[in-house]
Amino acid sequence: MSKLFIPQLAWFRVFTMLLLGAGLSFLMASSVSQAQRRASEDDSSVIHDYRGIQLGMLAEEVRKKLGEPKDKGDEQDFYVFNDTQAVQIFYDKAKTVTAISIDFMSGANQIPAAKDVIGSEPEPKADGSTYKMVRYPKAGYWLSYNRTPGDAPLVSVTFQKIQ
Repeated sequence: MSKLFIPQLAWFRVFTMLLLGAGLSFLMASSVSQAQRRASEDDSSVIHDYRGIQLGMLAEEVRKKLGEPKDKGDEQDFYVFNDTQAVQIFYDKAKTVTAISIDFMSGANQIPAAKDVIGSEPEPKADGSTYKMVRYPKAGYWLSYNRTPGDAPLVSVTFQKIQ
């Protein structure tokens, strides 16, 4: 009788471990799902504009606020504010802002951290560069943070209207 009891006990332990593992998997999947749901319900970012320029604004308003661009066009304007900061403003056929891309060169003051832009630090790649994009469908745009590798990195923050 003791020979039968030991295998049954081992089987019971295996069954219990499988059941416990399945329960933990369910709880982890549920918490990930809730976190994703909360992120999409929140659907807002820290950055909504750049120097008062917002998505959907008319090109005429942009030029009034930022002045004459270094390179002016129907589809985009390019501004250079100093040796360490530049911005591209992109327009659609109606001449409204569809995207804004800000470049912070090495030595720029107040280069934003990824966490301040997208809410978390992206996993660095092997070369030290980072990139992460976050979508805000309810707000109608996406936001990205890109940092090049090296001692003098270029940081680009871009937000664009979702087409």
